[in-house]
Amino acid sequence: MWLQYSLHFKPKKRGFHLITKDVIDQVAELEDVKTGLLHLFIQHTSASLSINENADPTVRQDFESYFNDIVSEDKSYFVHTFEGADDMPAHLKSSLIGNNLTIPIQNGRLAMGVWQGIYLCEHRNVASSRSAIATIHGERF
Repeated sequence: MWLQYSLHFKPKKRGFHLITKDVIDQVAELEDVKTGLLHLFIQHTSASLSINENADPTVRQDFESYFNDIVSEDKSYFVHTFEGADDMPAHLKSSLIGNNLTIPIQNGRLAMGVWQGIYLCEHRNVASSRSAIATIHGERF
């Protein structure tokens, strides 16, 4: 079985945002899958996806601080700045973190660890809504 969904996320401020519930809510037939894989692909070059700590918000705060430190906006050698000082750094952060995730599905649920959540990593200072494609490959109950 193959299923595919277009997912939409409201604009978020710059940072790392838990979207696990948003993904589950938009993938209607997830609960019908006995065994499978959910593949998520974000359709943007200035945002990314990650899986990490879902309980303590300071983890997301530390992620933002770390990536702002290693890819700062004040590099004089950036040429791609047409959309502002955060333009090229956003692209670099997206490339470092990645644009897709693959998550196992077991008995109608995402088979993630207790402390794992899906992050939408927003790298722009002022972002628009974000879109992703969710593809399920698996076996129904």
